[in-house]
This record gives sequence, C-alpha cells and structure tokens, in this order.
Amino acid sequence: MKGYVLDYINENEFKKLERALKKYNMLAFKKLNFDFYPALRNGNFLGEKVAVNKKNNTESYELKLPSDKMFTQIHGEVKLLYTVHKNEQVVMLEEITPSKILLEGHMSELTAYKGIMISKANAQKDMFKIDLLNMLQDDKH
Repeated sequence: MKGYVLDYINENEFKKLERALKKYNMLAFKKLNFDFYPALRNGNFLGEKVAVNKKNNTESYELKLPSDKMFTQIHGEVKLLYTVHKNEQVVMLEEITPSKILLEGHMSELTAYKGIMISKANAQKDMFKIDLLNMLQDDKH
C-alpha cells in the first residue's frame, strides 16, 4: 500500500468530534472527508506547519476547515490538528477544534440562537456575543 496511513491518538474521542462536526457543520465534515483525508493519505500535508521535531522526524499541522463566519466569531476557528510521522508514514489525527462545543454537541442536542448553535453551559455568554456581533453588523449597513 502506498501513501500515508491515518491513525488516531484517541480514536473514540476523535470519532465523537467527527460525528458532532457532521451534525453541526456539514460543509467542514464533507471537505474533511472528501478532500482533506485523501490529500493527507497521498502525502499532501495541508494547513499551517506549527511544529517540527527533527529527532523523531515529525511535523505538526493545523488545518482550517470551512465554517460559517458567525460560528467562527462565537466559538473559534474549526481546525484539524494532526502530526505526520515521516519514518512510519503515519498521519496521527489528534483533535478537531473547538472541541469543547463539539463534544458538548455530541453529548446532548445543542440549541440554536439566531441560526448559531450555542453551548448549554455558556448559553447567556454565547447569546450576548451573537447579539453584539449582529448589532455591529447592523451599524455597518
């Protein structure tokens, strides 16, 4: 078999993040599965290189996934964090961020406020951010 093998640091946690991503951000999920994973298997390492370990011959990357602008402003960038082990030809999938909101969405159904999913733990804070961003956008028009 040619190319790199995709593996997980913690497969159970990573699969939870993937399922939540599928449910709450289908665009990012599709791009990840149909564009980014095949590219990684072929040795095309996408995203920003954030660390290099010459001793172990590894490189760590952060790959931004497409997401709604409002979601990004409220919860942060949706990113895939992974490490390439060049000697073993393994791509170790580490995490999808923002993991806190995605794991919360996996545990129980999240509600939406003005079309953006909000955390149950920080509902008031998230709604305040959404209202504030909407007010700022209204002032620009």
